[in-house]
Amino acid sequence: MAVAEKETLGFQAEVKQLLHLMIHSLYSNKEIFLRELISNASDAADKLRFEAINNDALYGNDHELKIKVTFDKAARTITISDNGIGMSREEAIAHLGTIAKSGTKEFFSKLSGDQQADAALIGQFGVGFYSGFIVADRITVNTRRAGVDASQGVRWESSGEGDYSVEQIDKPNRGTDVILHLREGEDELLSAWKLKSIIRKYSDHISIPIEMQKEEWDKDKQESVLQDEFETVNQASALWARSKSDITKEQYEEFYKHVSHDFQPPLAYTHNRMEGRSEYTQLLYVPSHAPFDLWDRNKRGGIKLYVKRVFIMDDAEQLMPTYLRFIKGVIDSADLPLNVSREILQESRDVRVIREGSTKRVLGMLEEMANADEQEQKDKYKTFWTEFGQVLKEGIGEDFTNKDRIAKLLRFASTHNDSDVQDVSFADYVGRMKEGQDKIYYVTAESFNAAKNSPHLEIFRKKGVEVLLMTDRVDEWMLSFLNEFEGKELVSVAKGGLDLGKLEDEAEKKEHEETETQYKELVEKMKGVLGEKAKDVRVTFRLTDSPACLVADENELSGNLVRMLKAAGQEAPESKPILEINPNHPLVTRLKYEDAASPRFADWSHILFDQAMLAEGGSLSDPAAFVKRLNEILLATPAK
Repeated sequence: MAVAEKETLGFQAEVKQLLHLMIHSLYSNKEIFLRELISNASDAADKLRFEAINNDALYGNDHELKIKVTFDKAARTITISDNGIGMSREEAIAHLGTIAKSGTKEFFSKLSGDQQADAALIGQFGVGFYSGFIVADRITVNTRRAGVDASQGVRWESSGEGDYSVEQIDKPNRGTDVILHLREGEDELLSAWKLKSIIRKYSDHISIPIEMQKEEWDKDKQESVLQDEFETVNQASALWARSKSDITKEQYEEFYKHVSHDFQPPLAYTHNRMEGRSEYTQLLYVPSHAPFDLWDRNKRGGIKLYVKRVFIMDDAEQLMPTYLRFIKGVIDSADLPLNVSREILQESRDVRVIREGSTKRVLGMLEEMANADEQEQKDKYKTFWTEFGQVLKEGIGEDFTNKDRIAKLLRFASTHNDSDVQDVSFADYVGRMKEGQDKIYYVTAESFNAAKNSPHLEIFRKKGVEVLLMTDRVDEWMLSFLNEFEGKELVSVAKGGLDLGKLEDEAEKKEHEETETQYKELVEKMKGVLGEKAKDVRVTFRLTDSPACLVADENELSGNLVRMLKAAGQEAPESKPILEINPNHPLVTRLKYEDAASPRFADWSHILFDQAMLAEGGSLSDPAAFVKRLNEILLATPAK
C-alpha cells in the first residue's frame, strides 16, 4: 500500500485568473468541457503510442487504447477515464497547477473584460483541463504514468480556487481518471442520453473508441437502466482517413475545433490524399480569426504530424512555411519513419515534398475565396485579409517559388476610393490604369491618414492616376522583394525623380524645362543654406497645393522606413532627403525674389524644409529653432 503524502500547493497566478475568466465567460457554452477533457484523453493515448514505438513494454498487458465516460447519479459525478500515457507527480503539478505556454503574458494583456470577446480569446489559448470547472465545483484526478509501479499513482484534487492537493495513491491501471463533482444545477448532465449526444456532437472524430455503459429499458421500473457492458459511442476512426463523401461539414468543423481549440468555425478547409513520389493525407484549415500570438515568429506551427495514423508531434513547423503559421490541421505521412525527429524532418526529402504540396493547397484555398463570384466567399476573403493579410505579405520575401501567386492575393487601400479598407488587388489596379500608364504607383506611410494626405499624391490626384496606400509595417520590407507585377514596375511616389512617362505630354515637358531654368538660381541658393539638411534641392511638378516635399534618392531607404527602424531601436543608414519645391506656390515664388544674403531667406528655406518633414510624418531635429523662425516671420509680416 502506498504511503499517502498529501501536500497542498497554490495555483500559479495565471491559473487562478484563467479559472475565474473561464467560469464566467464560457458558461453559456458549458458543453465544451466534455470535448476538452476527451481531447486531452485522446492526446494522452497518442503520446503513449509515440513513446511505445521505442518501448513496447509501456503497454503492459493492455494494448487496446480507449476512453471511458461514466456517471454516478447518487454521487453526482462524471468520470472521464483513459489508458493513455498518464502522469507522474511532477507532471501532474506542472500540467495541472501551472500554465507553461509561451505567449501567456500576451494572452492576458489582450483580455478586455468583455465576456463574449474574452470567451473567443480563451478558446484560442486552449482551456483544456480547466474547462471542467465550468460545471464542477471540485475535480479529482487519479493518474499513473505508463511504465511505473501501481504504487506510484497520484491523486490531484482542487475546488478551483486558490490551491490544490497532491498525494500518492495506489492505482492498478495506467492512465488518468478525471472525476468531476458537479455544481448545483448541473444534474441534466447525469444522463447517458445527454452525455452521448454531447460526445457525438463534439467528439465523434476522435480516432480511438469512446465508450459508455449500454442502456436498456426496464419495463418494470419504466426507466432506462445502465448495463455492465460498454459500447462505443463515436465512429472511432481518424477523420482524415475517411472518405470525404462520408464526412459532413459539421464533422469537419468539430474536428477543426479539436485540433485548434478554437470556438469559431474555420473560414475554409481542404482534405486531400496525395499519391506518387510521396504518399500522405492532409486536412488543413484556415481559421476565421487571428490567434493572440500570431506575431510570434518563433511559435511552433499548428500542424499535427501523424505517420501511418500514429501521432508523432503536434507542432510540426517544418511542414508549413512561417508565413502560413496560422494554418491548422493534420498531415499523415505513409513514408516517414515512426521514430522521426525534428532533425530528420528538417533534412527529409519527403518533408520537402509535403511542405511544397501543402503550401500549394493552402494558396489554392485562398485563391478560391479571393476569386469567387459568390458574395459569401468574397466576404470570407475580406475576413481572412483583415486577420492574416500582414502575415501573408511575409511570403513575398520568404517563398520565391510562389511569389507571383502570393502577389495576386495581396490587398491594399488606394486613392480609388480613399477608404482605409484594404480591398484593392494589383489586378484591380492594373485594370484601371490610365491610357499610357505603364507603372504601378504607391506611397508608404505610418497610418492611412498620413498616406492619404501625403503631398506626393497631389499631381496623381490632378491627373486621376490611382496610387496604392501602403500602411502596414511589413510593407516596406515586402517591397524590397517585390519590384513588379505582371511586367508593370512598382514605383514609390516618394522616391527618386518624378517620371510620369506617357501621362505627361510634350507641352508639359517643355514648360517644366523652362521653369527649371527660371528657378535654377533659387535652387542653388537654397542648396547653400540647407547643405547640412538636404542632399539636394530641385524643382518638382509632383506638387499642386503644397510648397515643398521631401523625397528619398532612388537607391536609398524611404523616410518612412528610416523612421520605422529608429522607432524599433535599430540603426538606419545615414542619408539626407532631397527637398523638392513647387514653383507655382506663392511661398516659393516669394522666396525667389528674396535676397539670399538676408536672414529671412535662410529662415524661409529652413521652414520649407521643416514643413515638408512634418507633412510626411517625420520629426524635427530642432523643433525650437523651427518655432523661433516661424514666430519671427509672423511678427515681421505687417498687420493689416
